[in-house]
Amino acid sequence: MSTILAVHKLLPPHRYTQKELADAFSEELEVEGPMRELLYQLFEGTTVRTRHLALPIPEYRELNSFRDSNNRHQQLALDYTEQAVRSALDTARVAPHEVDMLITQSVTGISVPPFDIGLIDRLGLRRDVKRMPLFGFGCGGGGAALARLHDYLRAWPGHTAVLVSAELCSMTVQRGVRTSENLLGAALCGDAVASVVACGADAAVARGVDGPRIQATRSHFYPDSTHMAGWRIGENGFEVVLHRGLPDEFAKHVGGDVQAFLGDHGLTTGEITAWPCHPGGPKVLDGVTKAVGLADDALDRSRKHLAECGNCSSASVLHVLADSIADQPPRGTPGVLMSFGPGLFSELVLLRW
Repeated sequence: MSTILAVHKLLPPHRYTQKELADAFSEELEVEGPMRELLYQLFEGTTVRTRHLALPIPEYRELNSFRDSNNRHQQLALDYTEQAVRSALDTARVAPHEVDMLITQSVTGISVPPFDIGLIDRLGLRRDVKRMPLFGFGCGGGGAALARLHDYLRAWPGHTAVLVSAELCSMTVQRGVRTSENLLGAALCGDAVASVVACGADAAVARGVDGPRIQATRSHFYPDSTHMAGWRIGENGFEVVLHRGLPDEFAKHVGGDVQAFLGDHGLTTGEITAWPCHPGGPKVLDGVTKAVGLADDALDRSRKHLAECGNCSSASVLHVLADSIADQPPRGTPGVLMSFGPGLFSELVLLRW
C-alpha cells in the first residue's frame, strides 16, 4: 500500500456568490425578460451558493481570445500550484529534494512543455525527478491521478510522489455563447487547486508514518458514451460538452462497479466509513447515492463542496478527500473514493483510514 502524507486544498482568493456570478454572466450575454429569468433558475438549480475564480470578474473582460485565456491560465496555474505543493510538502515534512515523482494535472489549459517544468524550477526539485503531466481526464482526473500515483509507488516503494491538480474552469467559459451546455458550465463550475503528497510502503516505514493508505484501485470505461462529456476544440478554445443524460449513464453503471470492487476485497458498502465522491452536480450525486445504495447523508461532504465551491473538475474530489481525512474516520476502516469523467469512465480508489 501507499501512504498519504498530506492533502492540501487551495482556493483562489476571488470568491463570489452565485447571484453575483449570475448577474455578471447575464450582463455579459445582454439577456432580459424570460431569458434572464431562465438563466437565474439554471444558476439556482445547481445548488451552488458560492464559487472561487482565478481572477476578479472585471479582468475576464480583458481576455479576448483563446491565446489570451490560455496564456493567463498557465501563469495562474503555476502560481497556485506552487503555493499548494509547498503547503502540502510542509505538512508532510518532506523536503523538495526528496520528491521522486511529480504528477501534474489540468484540463482547463494546455501548453508544451506543461507548467510542471516551472514547478520543478520554483520548488527546487531534483533535476532527475520523474514527471507525469496528465491532460484529458476531466472531472474524473482526481481519482485517475491518485490511482497512477499509487501504481508508481507500488513499483517504487521507497519513493515519495507529489500530485497536484489545477483546474481553473472559469478560464474556459465562452463569453457571449448562449448554448445550454455553456450556460450550465458557467453556472456549475468553479476554480480550485489540490495537492497530494504520498510515499511507498518502504518509505512509510523509514519515515515512521502511518497515515491513510491507498489499498487498491479500479478503472471502468463505458462504451458508446464519448459524446456525453468533454471538450470540443473550437475557434475560441474549449467548448464544453455536457449531455443531459450524463447523470443517468453514470448511475446505470456505478452501483454494480462499486459492489464488484468491494466484493473482490471482501467488503460490503455497510463497512465503508467515508465516500469521497466527485461532486459533478446534484443529479450526479443523487444518482450515485441511489445506485450504490448509500445512506442519504453519505455524500454530504461532496454536497457541501459543491455548494461552497462548485464543480472544480479533477481538483474537487481531492478537496473532498482532504475533508474526509480531516473528519477522522475510524482508524483502519475502509473508504472508497469515486470520480467520474468524460469517456465516459469512472475511477474507484479503496482507502484505509
